[in-house]
Amino acid sequence: MTKAEIVAGISEETGLERSEALRAVEAFMLSIKRSLSEGQNVYLRGFGSFVVKRRAQKTGRNISKKTTVIIPAHNIPSFKPAKVFVEEVKNNVAAD
Repeated sequence: MTKAEIVAGISEETGLERSEALRAVEAFMLSIKRSLSEGQNVYLRGFGSFVVKRRAQKTGRNISKKTTVIIPAHNIPSFKPAKVFVEEVKNNVAAD
């Protein structure tokens, strides 16, 4: 599913114009990005959590040049779905 499809679905379900639904989706995503970049986690009950995870410093290898590189510690965004969300997907997705 693409952002355009999400916007179309929101527009259809709520009766909002597509441009208004697009602004709402963009504002939602911007709000999450801002919160995470400030180190604040975002919790959406029944959906999941957007959290900041810390990756420790590690040694990487460039096998083509046969060199090692130190990869510094850094933060990455992560999403952890709520149990209700996980159960719904487990029970509703057809097995391959």
